[in-house]
Amino acid sequence: MPELPEVETIRRDIDKEFVSKKIKQVDVSRGGSRTIRRHKGPKDFVSRVEGRKLVGTRRRGKYLLLLLDNGDVLVMHMGMSGQVLRSAPKDPPIKHTHVVLHFAGAPQLRFVDPRTFGEVFVTTPDKLEQDVPELAHLGFDPLDEQISWTDFAQRLTAKHAQLKPLLMDQRFIAGIGNMYADEILFSAGLRHDRRSDQLTPQEIRRLYRAMVETLQEAVRRRGSSLADEQYRDIFGEIGDYQSLHNVYDRAGQPCRRCHSTIARVKANGRSGYFCPRCQI
Repeated sequence: MPELPEVETIRRDIDKEFVSKKIKQVDVSRGGSRTIRRHKGPKDFVSRVEGRKLVGTRRRGKYLLLLLDNGDVLVMHMGMSGQVLRSAPKDPPIKHTHVVLHFAGAPQLRFVDPRTFGEVFVTTPDKLEQDVPELAHLGFDPLDEQISWTDFAQRLTAKHAQLKPLLMDQRFIAGIGNMYADEILFSAGLRHDRRSDQLTPQEIRRLYRAMVETLQEAVRRRGSSLADEQYRDIFGEIGDYQSLHNVYDRAGQPCRRCHSTIARVKANGRSGYFCPRCQI
């Protein structure tokens, strides 16, 4: 699933390419009913979007918000396999393209999702958190709301949780998933199962710095694309940050720092990765 850096990369690209452009036509595929499942049907969805101008973009956690000129919000969530692609009208449609936005004087924006866990829908700002309740309880955003390390320390030590699940708790920090949690903890030199209320001030500073710097660099590198190359930016290009991964999906390989063997652990049905020597 795309995490904060991937969604932020897509948001910035859409902001540059499509803001101030009018959506002159909207197409929903025959199989697109699940993608627009919050609407009564294609006609309902199309009527809320067609003819509107895109005036801005936002991101909340892993949700992409496209702001329309009538005040409505076009929400996109990519789920496990969704892609948002900039395409020329002449480009043949990719399989599993469920929603196409045709812009006046600009390329198309296509929502592609093989597994259809993602979604696209229109709502109003006052109903956004009602429609997506988790947004009402999101934690702070490490890119948009950088706080002091002392504030972070107070929030961290108030919890009595293992570090990795806490980093992935969207109510604590917005946008971090399995992959970046592993990379952040490696950079901070901390094990996944350390308790949040048992860290020293120095360890808390390292963790906060590692979180911000890891996410910023991942955005600069345009996100991470794994072996399946499922994540792509709006231009159809893969990210580059995976080339810098220190532990994620590197079980059995030597640590880039100390040459020990990267270990793999299972927790809550998901794989995690860490260096037994570098992370304490």
